[in-house]
Amino acid sequence: MYLKDNFTAYKTIVIKEILRFSRIWIQTIIPPAVTMGLYFVIFGQLIGSQLNDIDNYSYMDYIVPGLIIMSIITNSYSNVVSSFYSTKFHHHIEELLISPIANFTILAGYVSGGVARGLIVGVVVTLVSLFFTRIEIHSFAVTLLIAVLTATLFSLAGLINAIFAKSFDDISIVPTFVLTPLTYLGGVFYSIEMLPEFWQNISLFNPVLYMVNGFRMGMLGVSDASLLTAIMIIIGFILMLGSICLWLLHKGIGIKK
Repeated sequence: MYLKDNFTAYKTIVIKEILRFSRIWIQTIIPPAVTMGLYFVIFGQLIGSQLNDIDNYSYMDYIVPGLIIMSIITNSYSNVVSSFYSTKFHHHIEELLISPIANFTILAGYVSGGVARGLIVGVVVTLVSLFFTRIEIHSFAVTLLIAVLTATLFSLAGLINAIFAKSFDDISIVPTFVLTPLTYLGGVFYSIEMLPEFWQNISLFNPVLYMVNGFRMGMLGVSDASLLTAIMIIIGFILMLGSICLWLLHKGIGIKK
């Protein structure tokens, strides 16, 4: 009965999360596609046409995986941070806390919702990219694995941000001052081999670099980092952030008054 109740709760949270962002698809699905379309036009066609190939791929082809994973990162993160904080703000969180369900169920439900939105936006952006280029996916399994792991990681990060946020302004601080710089400096628009040695070494400390290159390996078969290393780093961060989330939910930090 306990497992059945938790599964029912998990399913309810996931359905609620999917309905939440799908009902306002004009705000949640379309804008990322439009933004990435502009990136394809400006960086891929206008600027990219003036640049040399990278790893035997045109500049447009090379940046497509990075732009897709960037959309997955930002949308999986923003979905969880905005949804969970809204739950806190409207005091719906109390209903979850007094219900006989495990904290892991709550965590899994919100993370699954973030992963769902991230992957849906990723598919939409991929379809948009087909108007500008054609790419034969090198390994569908690797591509899907990195996409799911990355979406999971940033959904967990979004939950931590939401737990500590005390106002709607707080949920935009991390994406603006942390997430965006890490993403843009994570090899989305370039290979780190193009950088001086010092900056190459610095880039290796950026976790987003491994997500971008892991996804690029899946799509194109080229990467600046080992695929195994990328997967291990992403899983390591998932375990760390997942443990932090469970501890925060257990302690009620930022939730209980």
